[in-house]
Amino acid sequence: MGIVAHVDAGKTSLTERLLYAAGIIDHVGRVDDGDTQTDSMDLERRRGITIRSAVVSFALGDLPVNLIDTPGHSDFIAEVERALSVLDGAVLVVSAVEGVQAQTRLPMRTLVRLRIPTLLFVNKIDRVGARYDSLPADIDRLLTPNALPMTSVVDLGTRAATVAPVAARGFDEFLAERNDMFLRRYLDDDLLPLDYEDELRRQVASGRAHPVYFGSAMTGIGVPELISGIRAWLPVSSSVAEKPLQAKVFKVERGSAGQKLASARIFAGTLTARSYVDVHPVDGPAYQVRPSAIDLYDDGARRTVSSAQAGQIVALRGLKDIRIGDQIGVPAVATP
Repeated sequence: MGIVAHVDAGKTSLTERLLYAAGIIDHVGRVDDGDTQTDSMDLERRRGITIRSAVVSFALGDLPVNLIDTPGHSDFIAEVERALSVLDGAVLVVSAVEGVQAQTRLPMRTLVRLRIPTLLFVNKIDRVGARYDSLPADIDRLLTPNALPMTSVVDLGTRAATVAPVAARGFDEFLAERNDMFLRRYLDDDLLPLDYEDELRRQVASGRAHPVYFGSAMTGIGVPELISGIRAWLPVSSSVAEKPLQAKVFKVERGSAGQKLASARIFAGTLTARSYVDVHPVDGPAYQVRPSAIDLYDDGARRTVSSAQAGQIVALRGLKDIRIGDQIGVPAVATP
C-alpha cells in the first residue's frame, strides 16, 4: 500500500498515525520536529518533506501491510511513479484547507492509469479554513467522479472537529449507477446487506469507486475509520510463493556504509541470498547475479534474512549494476 499526496497535505503525519495504531511506535513524530519514522535523510528532515520513497512493514490486526511513504513534492514525481508501480492499493491524502491542487491531480491520474485501487483521506479538518461542503464537488470535478464519502465532519475547522459515519442509504444508488447487473438486482429487491459490501469491494478494486474518509492526522480523528476502510475495501495481495520468482526494483539508494541497496517488491516465488537470479534491465540484455544479502522490511524495522517470499518487500545488497525498474526472475511484471 502507498501513501500519496502533494507536499504539506499531511502524508507523513498520516503514516506516523498508522504506525502508532499498529503499535510499531509509541510516539507520533512530527515533520516539523524532524522525528518521523519515514523521513530519514538529512535533507528530508531539514526541509520537512519526503524525497525518497520510504518503506515500513507492519500489521493492522490480521492484515499484513507493506507501506510506502512516497515523496509529495512535485520535483520528485518520477520517484512517486516508480513506487506506485509495485502497489496493490493506495491512500491519496488531500488537505481540507488547500483543497485539490495540481500536485494532487498528477498522482491521482497515475493511480488511475496504473489501475491501483485508491482510498481518499481528507486531512486537516481541525484547521482554520478547512472546507467540507464544497470539497466533495471539487474532488468529483478535479480528481475522480467516483468518490464516495464514507464519513462526514462535525465542528469543522476547530480543535473539537470529529467525524461521523455517512448513512449507507446513498450507497445503493452509487453502486447501481456503475453496474447494470447490480442495478437490476437492486430494482428487483434481490440484494442482501453483504451484497452491497461485496459490490463496493469489487468497484474499489476496478477503480469505479474511491471511498473518501475525513480526519486529522495530527489529532488522530478519523484515522480508525480510515484503517477500517483499508481493511475492508483495499484488495489483499494474491502473491504465491510456489510460483517462479517475479520481483521489481522500485528504489535504489546508498546505505550508511556506501553500499548500494535495491528495494524490490516480490510478486511471486522465493528470493534467496547468495543464489543466482536473472535480472531483466529496463533496457539491455538480461544477466545473472547473486544478491550478497537480503534485508526484509518487517514489523517496523529491517532485518537480514536468508530468503524472502512473495508479498514481501526487501532491500537487496551486492547488485552493483541494478537500476530502478529492473525486474528480477521471470519478467512478468509490467513496467509503466
